[in-house]
Amino acid sequence: MDFPYPVGHEFPLFLAPMAGVSESPFRLIARRFGADVVVSEFISAVGVARGLEHLFHDMRFEEVERPVGIQLYGADATVMARAAEMVTEACKPDFIDINFGCPVKKVVKNNGGSGCLKDLGLVQRIIRAVQSATHLPVTVKIRSGWDDSQRDPVTIAQRCREAGARALTLHARTRTQMFAGKANWDEIARVVEVLDIPVIGNGDIATAADVVAMRAHTRCAGAMIARGSFGNPWIFAQARDLLAGRSMRPDPRPDERFTTALEHARLALRLQGDTRKTALEFRKHLGWYTKGVPGASLLRERLFQIDSMRQAEAIFMAYLAADPVERAA
Repeated sequence: MDFPYPVGHEFPLFLAPMAGVSESPFRLIARRFGADVVVSEFISAVGVARGLEHLFHDMRFEEVERPVGIQLYGADATVMARAAEMVTEACKPDFIDINFGCPVKKVVKNNGGSGCLKDLGLVQRIIRAVQSATHLPVTVKIRSGWDDSQRDPVTIAQRCREAGARALTLHARTRTQMFAGKANWDEIARVVEVLDIPVIGNGDIATAADVVAMRAHTRCAGAMIARGSFGNPWIFAQARDLLAGRSMRPDPRPDERFTTALEHARLALRLQGDTRKTALEFRKHLGWYTKGVPGASLLRERLFQIDSMRQAEAIFMAYLAADPVERAA
């Protein structure tokens, strides 16, 4: 079945919407390494409706990121509709995605994100209101339910479809699971069976092989990669190799990792400003990019003390120039 926006491949790969991670710099890196579709961090509909300038800055994207979706969260259908209308006009993304999956306390305390799953009537009102406010395709991201007592992803998915969702992503955990335990891929398979719209599988994709396994297990229309992409945009290219029946390209060498990390950092400087705040917020990415290299613990210790991107570049260059025995010390 067809997606309501261009995806490039028969089985598209999505970069998940993640707070503090799925910002424009990383979306650009992910696209370069093979992500077919990217989605913004989740954005507060209340903040958008109030016209908060920093949120509109956060929603900016480069044309080369397309197809790109803006993801909104909120628990008031009227406010969600107003936000969707404003985002459509100001940002002109390829689609609007509604967040019914975020488990973070500050979001769900007001019934946003996965909190909405406790009231499927509200879920449908929000979808219909957003759809009425924009000409763009409206998609949704859900979890399997609020908790085990309300775990019913098939019913949730059917209600979303009835309300007009054009595609649906299922993270096959409940809200109370957060990110613990295992995602239940059987649930994704059951949702695929009953829906006549594209279903995107999400949850426990840590390697390229996991993408292939999810497709085989669930027959989903695409895969969304979240934590598996942290410091690892190569996962998209490696997954595409396997999906195409090719030998998977090798994991990147340390110099390739650090070259990409610095490219990512320079994009952050260009798009987010050359400030100490940018450097501090980028530390997590630097830590992820060093995962698995010899001497990673000491390297991260140094990187987590930086105040500027120039310091990070100097640390990387010193690492690459060092004797291999010194790196591992």
